Amino acid sequence: MLSSKLFSRRQFVQLAATAAVSSPLLARGAENKGGYLNGRLYKTLKIGMVGTGKTFEEKFTIAKEAGFDGIELNCPGIDVKEVRAAIKATGLPVDGSVNAGHWSVRHTDADAGTRAKALESLKEALRQTHAVGGNTVLLVVGRGSDGPEEEIWKRSVENISKALPVASELGIHIAVENVWNQFCYDHEGDHSQTAEKFVKYIDEFDSPWVGMQFDIGNHWKYGSMGDWIRQLNKRIVKLDLKGFSREMSKFTKIGEGDLDWADVRKALAEIKFTGWAAAEVRGGDLERLKEVSANMDRVFGLTPKSS
Repeated sequence: MLSSKLFSRRQFVQLAATAAVSSPLLARGAENKGGYLNGRLYKTLKIGMVGTGKTFEEKFTIAKEAGFDGIELNCPGIDVKEVRAAIKATGLPVDGSVNAGHWSVRHTDADAGTRAKALESLKEALRQTHAVGGNTVLLVVGRGSDGPEEEIWKRSVENISKALPVASELGIHIAVENVWNQFCYDHEGDHSQTAEKFVKYIDEFDSPWVGMQFDIGNHWKYGSMGDWIRQLNKRIVKLDLKGFSREMSKFTKIGEGDLDWADVRKALAEIKFTGWAAAEVRGGDLERLKEVSANMDRVFGLTPKSS
């Protein structure tokens, strides 16, 4: 467990970490006139979405030109020296990472050896993310098919908690993503579900270093995303986003489908969200990434950056 002193710093740490990697971005926000999220929300994307460029520097350059404020990597497995050089050359920060291999090597697995490998992967992801200036590691904790919910809940909390000393020392959030993994929601249920189980799950860690990288598109099929944001509140340390259509029961481009973005914006203002939002949709070349960036501006009510 961490001390109550550290817990009281939850919001401070989040904001300070954001400012540390993006202080030039804050000045941009002061010039914007528009919705609440102007100057408070920063756009990032998964590096796998950058479909052109061979090196980190080339991919970072393309992402920046497309209008993004940062980029997320896959960790562990990066060349830290190369990433640092790309950041220096382009001025584009790494805001966080996705824990590589978390779908196949899981904290919910019944095999203790597999859980040990998942723990080491998470710890190394925290170290590498810190080394390149990021402040979150996105984590899918496991799959509901690994056992009864009560069992996999306990397994995953116990295993992930072993990484908290590293997360605390480095100041990196373990950001649990809500995905279609049959855990903390009813996969066969309707769209009247709430975020109650996710709230209880995050709170069980009793740590400021475990929160949600809340994916707005992933669970529109199962509930009101505005209401889920209100329930999760300060547990949300970062956002993921994509579009979704309940009518067609499929994912869409950001802004397409029937997701209630107006209520999402309202809810984010109510919880006073400040931080990063990561696109997680089909990527491509520069023109496609510019489209994604523009779609993010539109759904969040952001004023586009001047060229």
